[in-house]
Amino acid sequence: MTEDYKLVDAPLQQPLAMHPKKFAMWLFIVTVVMIFAAFTSAHIVRQADGDWLIYDIPQMLWYTSAIILVSSVTMQWAYLAAKKDKLEQVKLALSLTMILGIAFIYGQFQAWGQLVDAGVFFVGNPGGSFIYVFTGLHVLHLVSGILYLLYMLIASFKYKVHSKNMLNMDMSTTFWHFLGGLWIYLFIFLLLNH
Repeated sequence: MTEDYKLVDAPLQQPLAMHPKKFAMWLFIVTVVMIFAAFTSAHIVRQADGDWLIYDIPQMLWYTSAIILVSSVTMQWAYLAAKKDKLEQVKLALSLTMILGIAFIYGQFQAWGQLVDAGVFFVGNPGGSFIYVFTGLHVLHLVSGILYLLYMLIASFKYKVHSKNMLNMDMSTTFWHFLGGLWIYLFIFLLLNH
């Protein structure tokens, strides 16, 4: 007995696809999230043990938080300008974002100075150590973001950033927004758990 099979005209489904570079970036972001989740969990557990240094959050961290938020706006401006092939705006917005990123890092060093002036050191009580670890590790990731922005700025001067070549612009924008969001999370966490 033979059964006849009828082919159904169904639309072919495209598999979920992502550019390998973008996939690698998302893996990196997930890794960074896991690292900071581990540190914030360790902070909470260690704080519950007692013998915890109570300190005031450096005033400079409020300013650096505002700087990182503004830099996210300028980065989005660069992205939208690239989509519209407004290359002069791309160059200006990327330059401003880099300057704001450098200002953020400078502000973090100033915040460390404020911590030292307040008697909060990296060594000694873990309460003080954690703020240096959080801010230092974030600065390290921000440096990588600034280097990526420098690469994008050079690419924009070579006319390699435009509406038909948005992969790197999309990735750098996503990474920069991630760094901004990560800092806001850390800042709120520190405000609630210092």
